[in-house]
Amino acid sequence: MESLLVKGGRVIDPATGTDSVLDLLVRDGKIAERRPSGGGRGGSQAPPGARVLEAAGRIVCPGFVDMHVHLREPGQEHKETIETGTRAAAAGGFTSIACMPNTEPWNDGLAVTEYIVSEARRRGTINVYPIGCVSKGGRGEELAEIGDMVRSGAVAVSDDGRPVANSYLMRMALEYTRIFGIPVIDHCEDRTLSAAGVMHEGYVSTVLGLKGIPAAAEEIAVGADLALAALTKGRLHIAHLSTRGSLEKVRRAREDGVPVTCEVTPHHLVLTDGAVMEGDYDPNTKMNPPLRDEEDRRALLQGLRDGTIDAIATDHAPHHLDEKLQEFDDAPFGIVGLETAVPLMMDRLVRAGVVDVKRLVELMSLNPARILGISKGTLEVGADADITLIDPELEAAVDTSLFRSKSRNSPFHGWTLRGWPVATIVGGRVVHEMQTAATR
Repeated sequence: MESLLVKGGRVIDPATGTDSVLDLLVRDGKIAERRPSGGGRGGSQAPPGARVLEAAGRIVCPGFVDMHVHLREPGQEHKETIETGTRAAAAGGFTSIACMPNTEPWNDGLAVTEYIVSEARRRGTINVYPIGCVSKGGRGEELAEIGDMVRSGAVAVSDDGRPVANSYLMRMALEYTRIFGIPVIDHCEDRTLSAAGVMHEGYVSTVLGLKGIPAAAEEIAVGADLALAALTKGRLHIAHLSTRGSLEKVRRAREDGVPVTCEVTPHHLVLTDGAVMEGDYDPNTKMNPPLRDEEDRRALLQGLRDGTIDAIATDHAPHHLDEKLQEFDDAPFGIVGLETAVPLMMDRLVRAGVVDVKRLVELMSLNPARILGISKGTLEVGADADITLIDPELEAAVDTSLFRSKSRNSPFHGWTLRGWPVATIVGGRVVHEMQTAATR
């Protein structure tokens, strides 16, 4: 493997408290040296035969980790594959992703976990970590073969797409996963309240005449999960948290010592239920949990600032064009997010002063890696050379026709954003590099 010198970038590595202009020397897929950079033509000299990647004016950070991705393979390859999903992730600045188990068949045992690991090694562009099922077939009736899946590479369990509604089963999962030191990731939803709902229940849903999903549908489930986590001391991670009530419950539980973490999505941070009206019932604004109201969005932003929220994850949910272009009521939930998450967060959070770049790296690299227990999220010497380079001044419009993903179901088409990932390095190998001159 050739050596690589990433030269003159602003290296931000919260794990080591680093925020300096440095040169990074990569050798054999690892961070070999970190040296002060002289800028311009000064600083480190590249070893013979090494590639030099000029990073002046760019942010150099540990490769981003998306802990909530739907790759659809096996079984739904018309929506996405491991190959296309990892290419999309690389283009979006992600070096590692964790894929949810609601494939066809569900990833509830050894065979599918091993298939995902094998295909990711064969055709994947970046690191892929499977998440196994909590229950067999995601039906919420009987525990899946958790031990077999963990031994085959699963880093967490979840029935995402469906809540674990059986409290006894959830208790068993939280207790059993303590043996393996992995989290249970839950999609918190009381389906007796959300049944037939298609968007957030509130003023906008009333005006549009659409069946609403109340915030309580999430908050009741969050409360139940927190009670079980307190009982079992098992590691609970709440997926795509979306309401101020849920956030407050997590905040209080953490103060009481409950082992809970949570994530939010970029779309819940930058959009509200008003987008459904503004988009004239655009099905690309339909997701679950639904876009909430402005008070919820502001509460989530505060949760980023005060540390209650641990991670930002895309919940990348690709759908075929024919599936998504239906009446709003009939269209499936979900949007793609891998190729827009970083510029959205750079433009709408960092540039807006909601959080600084260091906090964003914690939310999108260090913390997800720690929650999943994977050895990523740092640029310390000896670490895997998984690196994301961001140009904070690069401005470009989102063009879904250029997505590497198979799917185009994004409400952000046409948005002009500033702060794009321009290079993605996995194990010391450049797997994506934006041709900035061609895109400007």
